[in-house]
Amino acid sequence: MRTKYISMTALTLVAGASLVALAGQPPRPASGSISGKITYTGTPPKMKAIDMSKEPSCVKQHPTPVTTENVVTGKNNSIQYAVIYISSGDQGSTAPTKALKFDQKGCQYIPHVLAMQVGQAFQIINDDPTSHNIHPLAKVNPEWNKSQPPGTPPLNAQYPKAEFIPVKCNVHPWMHGYFIVLNTSHYAVSDDDGEFSIKDLPPGKYTVTAWHEQFGTQSQDVTVAGADAKGTNFVFKAVPY
Repeated sequence: MRTKYISMTALTLVAGASLVALAGQPPRPASGSISGKITYTGTPPKMKAIDMSKEPSCVKQHPTPVTTENVVTGKNNSIQYAVIYISSGDQGSTAPTKALKFDQKGCQYIPHVLAMQVGQAFQIINDDPTSHNIHPLAKVNPEWNKSQPPGTPPLNAQYPKAEFIPVKCNVHPWMHGYFIVLNTSHYAVSDDDGEFSIKDLPPGKYTVTAWHEQFGTQSQDVTVAGADAKGTNFVFKAVPY
């Protein structure tokens, strides 16, 4: 009985000490977010139908022929695959931990635009019954060009420097996409409704930049206070080719 009593007392003392330590720590500032929508005005270029006849296995995966993805638009003039990120004022980003995936399926790159943080690991997967070739056209980072036959293991990669990198397939000329390598973990890619959200931002002043492969870049200054949920929209002027 005495041993049990001493253990409970020790436990109480430890718990009390922990509470005192926590009480002495300043409260964590509330984190805010920046969210909004990417849209266009004007007339966007018409995307071209892709001829995949040289790869019948890929044709079978697309009952409806697919088009190029330089400009992917949706309802209410929304734009998909824009990258929105904190370009100035970032007060510290979390280290990348989650490995990302870049798929080759139906002779397309999925997603068309893959955003990542410097040093973040990602895997390139071939889900097609045909060989593919992955060729990122890096200029700041090392350029490489690798073949990936069907059924082979994923290719593992990461980039040590920030860069916007076009990606192509030397086997299938219609396949192209982008690796967007950023110094910040505070970024988002607009979805098929053109919407985005950047979370976990401490209070502060930020420059938010939206990039699109066809329409260029725009930036806005935004101040986040406390647990603010800031609404920030970007409107690009679309012009046909």
